[in-house]
Amino acid sequence: MIGILKEPSHETRVSLLPEAVATLTKKGISVVVEQGAGQSAFSTDEDYTKAGATIKSRQEVLQSANIILAIHPFPDTPQLASKVLIGVYQPLYNAALMQQWAKERITSFSLDMLPRTTRAQSMDVLSSQANIAGYKAVLLAANTYGRYFPMFMTAAGSIAPAKLLVLGAGVAGLQAIATARRLGAVVEVFDTRPAVKEEVMSLGAKFIEVEGAADASKAGGYAVEQTEEYKQKQQQRIAESIAKADIVITTAQIPGQKAPVLISEAMLNSMRHGSVVIDLAAATGGNTPYTKNNETVTVNGVKIVGNSNLPAGMPADASKLYGKNVLNFLQLVLTKEGELNLNWEDDLVKGACVTHGGELVNERVKAL
Repeated sequence: MIGILKEPSHETRVSLLPEAVATLTKKGISVVVEQGAGQSAFSTDEDYTKAGATIKSRQEVLQSANIILAIHPFPDTPQLASKVLIGVYQPLYNAALMQQWAKERITSFSLDMLPRTTRAQSMDVLSSQANIAGYKAVLLAANTYGRYFPMFMTAAGSIAPAKLLVLGAGVAGLQAIATARRLGAVVEVFDTRPAVKEEVMSLGAKFIEVEGAADASKAGGYAVEQTEEYKQKQQQRIAESIAKADIVITTAQIPGQKAPVLISEAMLNSMRHGSVVIDLAAATGGNTPYTKNNETVTVNGVKIVGNSNLPAGMPADASKLYGKNVLNFLQLVLTKEGELNLNWEDDLVKGACVTHGGELVNERVKAL
């Protein structure tokens, strides 16, 4: 039996939409859904019932389900011994909570810990949600910025296009570039990985190159720590671009560490009044010294928007994509008959597992 919990009040997404639930119930798997779980994602209890699920109270879901789906960590866990939790628990930042779950003998899978391999792409929640974050970041910037994005030539005069700088050309960064270009902005992009230059240029943006970056090819698609000499060169090049930029979108994060500060106070002071910084790394400290998560602060006339949960601004599509990732992962831990089968020989099952059998089993989390 699979249980779907209602998320905390700040979260509009849900682990599975009714269409995904129908996929499970057709296979004979029982699904119980907490009352109102899909409400913020425009899915009613009636929709879930039609898909074959049963609506129950939170307590009943926690008691009856074998596998519990919840995007965020939640407090009511002491009663979950020997149950399986699947979500996005950021264990590298929540190591103490993971130790507690281990003591409570919970088996937990955090999908943000999946190895970044070709086989894992269909379960990659970081990518599916980052895509939405990049798109929403540009729309949020356009709403916050007090000027046009595109070039406008009118009888009353010409308006120059907005200059937008994207720091980090991962999934969110690339989607931000594409969206900003569609809106007519002139886009420059910085990334420590020279390999992304081609992708950036194919989207119509200019790539800012800095020589001497550390090799990230063995980091499984994640960013790596850079040398001090490289950081100084990087800061200089970024400073030159920021002074000309109207909008900056920052996405730089390093797993398990505080987000690197890429935009200094001096850089912010060089930007013209009315400029906007959208910081997607706000949850892990932010890429500016002033970023506050879920807040907008103004420094010397520059608005810094800290928002690390932009996918929640598109709850239906974000839940649909997230749910597809979850369904694909469930195929690894369930047999065709719907029985739970944890195959520890599978690198994806092993890589995503954080706690099992009363122990912390993930090597990266244990190292903390």
